[in-house]
Amino acid sequence: MYDKEKIIAGLVIFVVIISFPFWFNQGKAAPVPEPKLTEKAKAAKTCILPKEEMRTEHMQLLEVWRQSVVRDAQRVYVASSGKEYLMSLSNNCMDCHSNKAEFCDRCHNYASVDPYCWDCHIYPEEKK
Repeated sequence: MYDKEKIIAGLVIFVVIISFPFWFNQGKAAPVPEPKLTEKAKAAKTCILPKEEMRTEHMQLLEVWRQSVVRDAQRVYVASSGKEYLMSLSNNCMDCHSNKAEFCDRCHNYASVDPYCWDCHIYPEEKK
């Protein structure tokens, strides 16, 4: 090997460039955002499911709702508390959580997920 030094230097530079994102951000994770509730949501004090379940499983709930409404024409959801809710993103969820930028977008941007809710539904009008 006549160019041993050049090959080794090239490999070192390659490893440094490839591993840069991992060691550059080590220990500097962004803080978890806290979504801002509207006054109506604060006054209600309860949601369809407990807070922790809604944080982790709201998309599964909305998917079940979509299937029930579209496929089975069932429009009323009975929560574990016995309370009945209209299965509607626009007319139920967005009623309390109307500030999309301060509520939905904060967590979805943090988690780098792009929900497909808005493929069919219209963005809610932002209330200031």
